Formats: sequence, structure tokens, C-alpha cells
Amino acid sequence: MKVFGSTLFAVALSVAGAGAVHAGITINGTRVVYPADQREVSLSMVNDGKETRLIQAWVDEGDASTRPDTSKAPFLITPPMARVDPGKGQTLRIMFTGAELPQDRETVFWLNVLEIPPKPKAGSDHAENYMQLAVRSRMKLFYRPKGLQGSPDSAADQASWHILQDAKGYLVECTNNTPFNVSFSDVTFKGSAPVQSVSKGGMCPAMGKATTPVTGAPDASNKLVVTVINDYGGFNEHDVSYTR
Repeated sequence: MKVFGSTLFAVALSVAGAGAVHAGITINGTRVVYPADQREVSLSMVNDGKETRLIQAWVDEGDASTRPDTSKAPFLITPPMARVDPGKGQTLRIMFTGAELPQDRETVFWLNVLEIPPKPKAGSDHAENYMQLAVRSRMKLFYRPKGLQGSPDSAADQASWHILQDAKGYLVECTNNTPFNVSFSDVTFKGSAPVQSVSKGGMCPAMGKATTPVTGAPDASNKLVVTVINDYGGFNEHDVSYTR
């Protein structure tokens, strides 16, 4: 179902903290893990605002421009649209519809929740001229096959971390040979304080590699502190060794 109109603009926002609030809706989570042996998983949210909100939810394969009517992601969400009154909650049921996905690693999808505010009431000062702003939250959805060896909590320690340097500073290349994706909020040289100007957040994909900025400067420990985001949206610090 298409909900965009000529006066409706969607703003895509990444959910970075547990229970992040965007406009009136609070989503209870920052990621969804879908175990392959489950019939469905659920995600709850509540309207903390003072006005009724309309929400629309869908899953995409990584392209943020994908609309609900063009998505080919193998997931069904019920309800796809819902009205959430002030102080009330809504639970989304997410179901895997079946697809040929790798069984030796996690596959990453993206869950979108679009929040649409009500139009101004007739007779109000803004009833004639207004801009209706919709807010879209996107969060990772991990499809996790059965029988994967190891655990998501130990993946960061099993990955290889290699330091690079360019004109802007230090980078770290992560090589992840585990079947679990490693999501992190930041990577810092041990003993260094985080620097706000450096881009934060990233993911070292399962059985893949990625490069991200690292803050601070090397010291004698030859260690990095990788702040990993776990299945529940919590933050766990891992001290890992690196090579040059």
C-alpha cells in the first residue's frame, strides 16, 4: 500500500540506541533476530506522543529507496499498517515466507517503520498550508539459520583486525570468518578516548570483511576496543588484538 503524497516527505533515520524515540513512536529494540526455526518473531512499539499516529512497516534487502509495494524481501509483516492511539501500543508480527538463503551464515535485511502524523484539524491555523513530515526508522533484521557453529557473542574475538593508515588517520579492516555478523557502535585504540568527529557504527559481515575509521592512536598494548551491539541492543566491549 502506498502512502506517500505530494505533501508527504519521508526522512530515513538509523536507530542507534535501545528504545530510540522518533517523533511519537518508541520502538522497543534496535534490531531483530529471526531464528530460522521460529514461525514468527514480534516487535513491539508504543505511542508516547499526544496524537494518534499511523504506522506502516515493511522489510527490504538493503536498498533504502525500496517501497512496500516494490520490496522482494521474503518477509510478511502483520499488520502492515496500523493506527496507534496516544499511550497505546502495537505489536508487529514478522514471518519468513521462504527463500533460498545461505544456510552457513546470517543474512541481513532491513526492517522499516514509517510513522505518519495526523493532518491538522480543520479550522486550525495550519489547516491550509502545512508540510506533513513522516519519519522512517530502519533497523537490521538478521535471518539466523539453524546449527551455526560458535556464537554471536564471540564473533568479534574470532575476527581478524588489521590497521591501515591514510591521510585522514587510522582505519581498521575487519575480516570475519564466522557465520555471525558483528555490529559495533565504535572502534577505538585501547587507552584512547572516543572522538566525536569520527564516523561511528558499522558492521563486519559474516564471512566477509569491512573497513571502518578507528579513533585514537596505537599504544604498546596493540589492542583495540570494539564496542559490539548484541542481539538485545546492549553494548559489550571487546579487547581485540590487531596486526599492521
